[in-house]
Amino acid sequence: MKTINHWIGGKPVEGVSGNFGPVYNPATGAQEKQVAFASAGEVDAAVRAAKEAFASWGTSSLTKRTSVLFKYRELVDAHRAEIARLITAEHGKVHSDALGEVARGLEIVELACGIPEKLKGELSTQVSTRVDVAAIRQSLGVVAGITPFNFPAMVPMWMFPLAIACGNTFVLKPSEKVPSAAFKLAELAAEAGLPDGVLNIVNGDKVAVDAILEHPDIAAVSFVGSTPIARYIHTTGTAHGKRVQALGGAKNHMLVLPDADLDLAADSAINAAYGSAGERCMAISVVVAVGETADPLIGKIKERADRLRIGPGDDPSSEMGPLITKVHRDKVASYVTGAAAQGADVVIDGTGYTVEGYEDGHWLGISLLDHVTPEMDAYRDEIFGPVLSVVRVDTYDEAIALMNNSPWGNGTAIFTRDGGAARRFQLEVEAGMVGVNVPIPVPVGYHSFGGWKDSLFGDHHIYGNDGVHFYTRGKVVTTRWPDPSDGGINLGFPSNH
Repeated sequence: MKTINHWIGGKPVEGVSGNFGPVYNPATGAQEKQVAFASAGEVDAAVRAAKEAFASWGTSSLTKRTSVLFKYRELVDAHRAEIARLITAEHGKVHSDALGEVARGLEIVELACGIPEKLKGELSTQVSTRVDVAAIRQSLGVVAGITPFNFPAMVPMWMFPLAIACGNTFVLKPSEKVPSAAFKLAELAAEAGLPDGVLNIVNGDKVAVDAILEHPDIAAVSFVGSTPIARYIHTTGTAHGKRVQALGGAKNHMLVLPDADLDLAADSAINAAYGSAGERCMAISVVVAVGETADPLIGKIKERADRLRIGPGDDPSSEMGPLITKVHRDKVASYVTGAAAQGADVVIDGTGYTVEGYEDGHWLGISLLDHVTPEMDAYRDEIFGPVLSVVRVDTYDEAIALMNNSPWGNGTAIFTRDGGAARRFQLEVEAGMVGVNVPIPVPVGYHSFGGWKDSLFGDHHIYGNDGVHFYTRGKVVTTRWPDPSDGGINLGFPSNH
């Protein structure tokens, strides 16, 4: 059985802890690989390699960094189909979705290629007689990233390209469920000419995570995952003196007003709720239907849902694949049966779904729940699967109050033809990312990604300008060069004259 090991100091390094985790093919349910779990000592070895590399990389020219990143962008682009196949094999998402993930990750590599523009700094001359003040940004040192299973390539590329462009060195701990894509990204970075130790990968579980959070030589940690873990990452990391950005979970609402284009809304609900089997933090989990909108909208969603093809991700005809693990599949299914017991109408029940020839896969069909209320578990919890709830309200005001009462504030959307209503919504809704007739408002690379409330712990969103600021720290330099005519002693307090 193939073993996925660590990447330390520019080369593969076999795990020595003796602990391994299974890596499954979700479509078959079979374990096809194992991944080495790092001990605290192995994490320390990766940090030491990163610290040694920082001595030269941190002072390297912007020209050198960008030349490596431009080459890296070319290599990732050339290998995008191979990376997508690795994602599909371990995550289960369909190949087209995996290709899209790689493309979105490449956006941040491209942003990193433009780092000289982002690090220009500011200069004020003659603030006092022959005195100039410059504001500059400098790298932090060794930084780390802990990434989730649902985007094995994209989320790591949201972190390390920008971090290393800023002059830092990086230690990545990818999800132990999907380790191969990150390993391939590290191999391509080495091929692009990234010096040994600038990018390192340690696989593992909580042992590796805690070693990262507690290590004195790691200056900052980026995280994407569930809210409980994000809270733990932020609390533990900051307690050990680190800068932390921890992106948590979500319960994203899609508000549909009576004047909306219901065909567009139905298409968008299908795409946003069931794409990637609902295993993404920007998935739409709740449709909030205002007035008489619910019945016709549900009819259109059901009509489209009945035509969806679910199957193995490497089958070109598949539109949705399996869930990541059997345990997670069963947990998601329990919300459908639980909603029925709590009084919701199950319009579509996907809990008994299977695929011929792949009966042991982690399959779950799509589910659609109507007459869901805020007291139900299907509404209160982040399900992270192909389950869409419909909540009926009478007015816009009732809808906005419902949505703002959610503990999460990641992404949201409104569907309407009314520009005034849309403008009011984008100002009133308590969420970090808002779509107007756009169901998944993930910002492009030069704008930052992140939510509010329990969807983000820390002060910085990820990538974009916030990402540059997170991976650097500001310094203000005040200079005065003596003029030949200067002289004498003055012990008075400096004044701005």
